[in-house]
Amino acid sequence: MATTRLMPLHSGKGRTVAEALGRVTDYVENPEKTNGGDLVTAYQCNPSIADQEFLFSKRQYAVITGRERKDNDVIAYHLRQSFKPGEITPELANKIGYDLAMSLTKGKHAFIVCTHVDKHHIHSHIVFNSTAIDCTRKFRNFWRSSFAIRKISDMLCLENGLSVIAEPKPSRGSYGTWLGEGKAPTVRDQLGGLIDTALGQGCKDFDSFLATMKTAGAEVKRGKHLAFKIPNDKRFIRCDSLGDDYTEAAIMERISGKRIVAPKARAAASSKPNMLIDIQARMQKINSPGYEHWAKIFNLKEMAKTVMYLQENHLTDLGELEKACDAAAQKFNDLGDQMKAAEQRMKDVSELQRHIGTYSKTREVYAQYRKLTGRKQAKFYEQHTSEIEGCQAAKRYFNSLGLKKLPSMQSLKQEYATLQAKKKKWYPEYKQAKAKMIELLTAKNNVERILGVTEKEKIRDRQQEAR
Repeated sequence: MATTRLMPLHSGKGRTVAEALGRVTDYVENPEKTNGGDLVTAYQCNPSIADQEFLFSKRQYAVITGRERKDNDVIAYHLRQSFKPGEITPELANKIGYDLAMSLTKGKHAFIVCTHVDKHHIHSHIVFNSTAIDCTRKFRNFWRSSFAIRKISDMLCLENGLSVIAEPKPSRGSYGTWLGEGKAPTVRDQLGGLIDTALGQGCKDFDSFLATMKTAGAEVKRGKHLAFKIPNDKRFIRCDSLGDDYTEAAIMERISGKRIVAPKARAAASSKPNMLIDIQARMQKINSPGYEHWAKIFNLKEMAKTVMYLQENHLTDLGELEKACDAAAQKFNDLGDQMKAAEQRMKDVSELQRHIGTYSKTREVYAQYRKLTGRKQAKFYEQHTSEIEGCQAAKRYFNSLGLKKLPSMQSLKQEYATLQAKKKKWYPEYKQAKAKMIELLTAKNNVERILGVTEKEKIRDRQQEAR
């Protein structure tokens, strides 16, 4: 199982950029840690002079963009990836680190990957340049980037038959913090959710209820007290310890309809389903009994989450679920189109402002140029080439828009501010619509997997609806 940590690097006080880059590359490339340098790989740079190449790209960036470096600028990013002892070879760890860096940077930033074998656990250090290879832009660390990196790392580990941390425990400043802000449900919460889900499936009697619990992966213990053990847990939990609504007598009353229990509001982490894993397809690529066992338990949990999610959102009918998916996708697309239209208009307004500003500064020079003829005009053109060409470009731009009268700069500023305010207002709704759409589509996909709905059946149903 791999853990990852991303660390932005700064030059720091009292050090130049060259010194800071040299310090980190010297450490990660240490021959005593990398098997004499055999476990060092690189992309678009020479490992032995990577720090100098990074530094040269930053100088090129300053020349191309005209932007000066600030003291707090990120000069590089240092990513550490650690693996479970005894589970991986140094060569495979280096390859996974290389694939992780390539996926994260999309091949636009130079990087080095150095795998250390001097500790009891194999780990790789990835250092990639904050400046892009073309020296025109920089890598911008994005919100929840560590979460995204963990997802990429986990997928690479699974593809190579390695275990992953399925449910990392929260901890300060490390792997567990990438779970998000939702608090993980307790074992008792999970058992209560399984019972609620089973009872919500219309059990006819107590035996069918027990059969449903077993299907969900729970083990049953009958005796003086009814108890269950949920998947991936080590001990049985008595039902009467969950509350008055979960005793054996209460469960029988709930089956018969004598007792009505309102669904509990559970943590988002326990009700939002994740995509089920196609175990057979994965096992063709990964020959790992450990992975197969983990995937089966994972799918059982996600099936329970899917059923719970559908019940909480009153989407127990497949047709209603499909309509909800279509409506959510439509809302997301509509909001996306509105935001794109606003962004495009903001770009157009900015471009128009730029040309109006150029025109106002150069039109008098251009008017003088037009009054001249012959050699005087040619000489004047040589002296004021940039102003004349700038004014001509502005006039061509105005003509392409069909403008007979130029709008005032003040009106354009007001329009830009209005669009910016709308975009800012729309973004939370857009983000929420995207999350809702993903939830519904994930649940729909899981339901189709559970029911065994094939792609041919989906196409046939669509054709019948079209008729």
